Amino acid sequence: MGRLKKLDPTKITGYQKELYDRIAAQRGAVRGPFNAWLYSPELCDKVEALGKYVRFDSDISMLLKEVAVLVIARNATSQYVWQAHERFALKHGVSQPVIDAIADNQDPDFPTKDERIIYTYTMELVKTFRVSDATWKAMVEMLDEPRVVEFTAFIGNFNMVCMAVNAFAVDLPAGQEPRLSEA
Repeated sequence: MGRLKKLDPTKITGYQKELYDRIAAQRGAVRGPFNAWLYSPELCDKVEALGKYVRFDSDISMLLKEVAVLVIARNATSQYVWQAHERFALKHGVSQPVIDAIADNQDPDFPTKDERIIYTYTMELVKTFRVSDATWKAMVEMLDEPRVVEFTAFIGNFNMVCMAVNAFAVDLPAGQEPRLSEA
């Protein structure tokens, strides 16, 4: 059971209820970190807007974004985020061997140079909060500076998502088992 009580949509009102209904309509349900963020409606509104932009409105490929999400989830041992995104990664073209390698803390054999660059940039950033000059140069050559700025915000957003689901002990959906080792 998570640390925060699940909000009852019949007992919330005003701005909080508007946000709850909007998130449920857009996502099919209020799940993951959103129940927690809805405890602070103003925060939830802004965090949801950032997440929507960096995940869905930025023109960086979903394949590259999902490689990064898996790296971030693995680094944070965020079972919830991993379970939610493994299927999205497959859907957007990340290969099962790459997914398995990331889950096992192994260095994947990527089929494309772009996936390798994204992996390296994300790993450096989540492990050290810095990136090497060589990695920066490769990212800028691949994406351009404005999109590297957006991608860095994407990484920060998913770090925040992982922190939230881990801090608030968000439960995995019924019937799902943890995939990631705690190591």
